[in-house]
Amino acid sequence: MQDPAGAYIPAHKRAPASPARPDPPPWRQPVERLGLFAIAVIGGLLGLGVLWIHLTNDPLADARAYYDAARRLNEGLPLYPAQADPNAADFYRYPPLLAIVLRPFALLPYHVFALGWASVVLASFVVLVRRLRLRRRVLTAIGILGIPIAWALSIAQVHVPLTLLMLIGQPWSIALAANLKLVPILAAAWWIGRRQWQAVGVLAIWMVLLGLAQYLVEPAGSIAFIGTLSADQVGQVNNLSPFAISPILWFAALGVGMLVAIGLAPTKWGWPAAVALATLAYPRLLLYMLTSLLAALREPDPPRGIAEDDGVPDAATAYVASAR
Repeated sequence: MQDPAGAYIPAHKRAPASPARPDPPPWRQPVERLGLFAIAVIGGLLGLGVLWIHLTNDPLADARAYYDAARRLNEGLPLYPAQADPNAADFYRYPPLLAIVLRPFALLPYHVFALGWASVVLASFVVLVRRLRLRRRVLTAIGILGIPIAWALSIAQVHVPLTLLMLIGQPWSIALAANLKLVPILAAAWWIGRRQWQAVGVLAIWMVLLGLAQYLVEPAGSIAFIGTLSADQVGQVNNLSPFAISPILWFAALGVGMLVAIGLAPTKWGWPAAVALATLAYPRLLLYMLTSLLAALREPDPPRGIAEDDGVPDAATAYVASAR
């Protein structure tokens, strides 16, 4: 046996061959599939129940928050009222972008606006599913996430279009998602871990442009939004985030999650890890927010205009280049 330079390696100095992994028992895969199928069926049925409960009790509830926010801008009122209750369903806790875009539609009667916005949310989910393609794995994931998906759809939550933007996975779409809710910016861990600095730079440019546009259109609201970023905005909810236990624990979990996502970025688990980070890192994490885990089912295409191999070459490439 010879090393890459051509020198002979004695047998006693050769690295021992790794032992072959035993084949899994033949029953394992069918049992795993059956288990996932059962969980998906149960989740789907529970999701239908959640859909019915919300549609009969508080249908399209979050559309009211978006409508009222846009109407406040139309009337020259503060986008973030000082005495607003963060526990109220109509509390607006997002960057100004959504309210700015919806201003023309807030001139319509509320029921017309609500139906139109619900159509946007539903269309976003349809496009998301079509982009994922209806395969067994996708249907299983939709079933398992039946409760979060049904909740998000029934209250017309902006988290559904946000999930579509994350699934697209381009710098512009992640920037838009981060201007609907801030946390999706953490999906950039995928590009950072892969050392695709050009994609990170394009994302930064989009963030600056969107932030500047919001400031020019709504300077008071843009400045006021910074003041809303406090623990008081979490409210009293069934919070799944470690923040509900301790802010220190949340910061520690966020740091560990960021390191894991960056470390896994070059592997096949890189994009799922980045999506999980951008989904679970909310200090106010409600069950419907798990909908965005659907974005982990499909790795995004390379950013347009950016070389796929932008970054540090792998070991094999580096060795070939050094031998030339």
